[in-house]
Amino acid sequence: MSELLVGRHAVLEALRAGRRHFYRLWLEGDADAAPKGSVAEIVQMVEARKIPLRHVVGGIFDRLRNAQLNPQGVALETGPYPYTDLDDLLAIQARKPDVLFLLLDHLEDPRNLGTLFRSGEAFGVDGVVLPERRAAGITPAVSNSSAGAVEYLPIAQVKNLNRTIELLKKSNIWTVGLDVAPGSICLSEANLSGPLALVVGNESKGLSRLARQKCDFCVTIPMTGSVDSLNAAIAGSIVLYHAFLARIPTGPTRAS
Repeated sequence: MSELLVGRHAVLEALRAGRRHFYRLWLEGDADAAPKGSVAEIVQMVEARKIPLRHVVGGIFDRLRNAQLNPQGVALETGPYPYTDLDDLLAIQARKPDVLFLLLDHLEDPRNLGTLFRSGEAFGVDGVVLPERRAAGITPAVSNSSAGAVEYLPIAQVKNLNRTIELLKKSNIWTVGLDVAPGSICLSEANLSGPLALVVGNESKGLSRLARQKCDFCVTIPMTGSVDSLNAAIAGSIVLYHAFLARIPTGPTRAS
């Protein structure tokens, strides 16, 4: 089974990460036109790896645009996303005591996943856990919305997220839910240092009851204004940034 990654960022980062199997690259336009910018870098990497390259006028790119996608003139046929075993994810703690994990409790919108993966990769998330059912998986749309950041993250799919929370707690990893329920700690007062797993709930329902009960504690983000809640991806990104700040200095950082 193959997938079609589209968009310059998604294609370029997939090639840089080198975790997938690559079958062929399609470029929109005439073969005589010299590629520029990131497209030139994509072509250079494809040629170095001897990946077949095809130039197309219309055809597949017209179909992608008709499907409301923006290929930006590039499409890369790849193997499926390479998920990580949960045991391999947990083994990260042995070499990084202040490990930071992200658990997604049945998020369904690929754009929200993409945003969280992009934030997670920027803020030092060491691994992500997704449920196998009733949740979005790693699709080309997710890779595109993450600007290719998902290609660098170890991501595990599990049958039961609540059991995974229990397993993390047995490994002395604090599990923190993002929730507005009574009893939640204000984010500015929460200690997010040390081994930590942030659990972000569904876009409309939030954290499931069991996930909330199993978390060591929950945090809420103080707000002002008329809107009473933030988008799940934005809220999760804010908490991840605070967890990132709690880990400085742990290594080199760079400005955006």
